[in-house]
Amino acid sequence: MALEIERKYLIHQDKWDNFQKPEGQLFRQGYILKDPDKTIRVRVTNTTAYLTIKGASLGATRTEFEYEIPKQEGIELLDNFAVSELSKIRYKVLYSNKLWEVDVFLGNNEGLIVAEIELESEEESFELPEWINVEVTGDNKYYNSNLSANPFKNW
Repeated sequence: MALEIERKYLIHQDKWDNFQKPEGQLFRQGYILKDPDKTIRVRVTNTTAYLTIKGASLGATRTEFEYEIPKQEGIELLDNFAVSELSKIRYKVLYSNKLWEVDVFLGNNEGLIVAEIELESEEESFELPEWINVEVTGDNKYYNSNLSANPFKNW
């Protein structure tokens, strides 16, 4: 069984703004199924598309299965089957030999920036970049599936 061990953080806006970032990638993603115990997501970038199935979170861990699909099929799934959707720009930052994925949300989630790091175990230690602020791992309102239905602008 495939497992995802991921921790999420909010960032310091001013420190992030002053950080020299790599080029970001636009993501459009929507949810075919959003349930507390499972989600089915479709994500489309400028070159690829993915179908992802995730299970319930237990701490920072949950099951995850991800499959690359043809981009046009991903667009059709989003257009015809997604019950909610969001867009964001993702930046991949290597810091202290760890990959951080920083999502700058757009549209109704504009103003929200979340950094994620995937780990080998929940106990794995790692160094925090200076632009990291507070941890929000396990706070359901920061799950992308929930942001697609209850966006940041409504908080």
